[in-house]
Amino acid sequence: MSFVDRTHIHVTAGDGGNGCVSFRREKYVARGGPDGGDGGRGGDVILRASAGVRTLAEYGRKHHFKAAPGGHGSGADKHGKSGADCILEVPVGTTVYAKNDEARVLADLVSDGQYYVAAKGGRGGSGNRQYAGGARRAPKFAGKGKAGEQRWLTIELKLIADIGLIGMPNGGKSSLLAALTAATPKVADYSFTTLAPQLGVLQHGFMEPLILADIPGLIKGAHAGKGLGHHFLRHVERTSILVHVVDCALGDFERNYHAINEELSIYDRSLIGRVKIVVLNKIDLLDDRQRAEVYEKAGHFAAGVVGVSARTGEGIDTLRGTLIEAASESSDDRSGV
Repeated sequence: MSFVDRTHIHVTAGDGGNGCVSFRREKYVARGGPDGGDGGRGGDVILRASAGVRTLAEYGRKHHFKAAPGGHGSGADKHGKSGADCILEVPVGTTVYAKNDEARVLADLVSDGQYYVAAKGGRGGSGNRQYAGGARRAPKFAGKGKAGEQRWLTIELKLIADIGLIGMPNGGKSSLLAALTAATPKVADYSFTTLAPQLGVLQHGFMEPLILADIPGLIKGAHAGKGLGHHFLRHVERTSILVHVVDCALGDFERNYHAINEELSIYDRSLIGRVKIVVLNKIDLLDDRQRAEVYEKAGHFAAGVVGVSARTGEGIDTLRGTLIEAASESSDDRSGV
């Protein structure tokens, strides 16, 4: 299934049913009064967040959704049946906008089961019984059902993860995700192997597992749309901790580090404060002297530095413990402990 994180949909709620014109007709009842029932309410279109849905792919293929209309009223004061709601399940982390007014957020679905009524069904029309009274004892008219709401919406997914892996393409983020979790992202020795965010689960004892996300496509100029960054920078917004992965075997890894940080700062200055750990990947390619040099260089711009080799497994256990500790501290900060 392809990863779709932004699309447009048109939603139409059900029309309300018409009221009924009817009069009571029974044996020995010469002039029965009005007994027309009301029309049923039209169904709503509802967007509901579900932990079981990962992308917006379904809505990238189909764009029009309609709820059922309400049933018409009938005689003997029988009301029409309410129309069935149209429930659209979307991933947790989906934001809803009006299509041409994306500065205003209509809904932000950040928890499993949270929902938003995107279009309300029309009210059913009143039966002629509702109009009887006073001098009007036998109304020969009934109300029409109201039309359901309809609108175009933009829906956008922003992944919710505890830890996000960021860095230049081909820095080893996907290999690192695979080494830390049971995820199986595509791994190859060329840039932009990962074309969509990848998720993995880091288990640690009896504690709540941590969700890790590999955010692809960040290069210099990403905030302006270069590479894949403009498309995926939004996914770092909901990530509590950012782990900056650099290829320390490159001679200019410091320049790459600062280039990515600059992109984060331009996109959202608050993101810089979430970079808690710098991972020096491909440490196995360096000798002892070179390792000492890269640790010294990294120490000038980062407090938490961990050297690893996603290929050989060196340093992975240390990194795993560091991530768990950082996540625990971040959780304590948010709860005020």
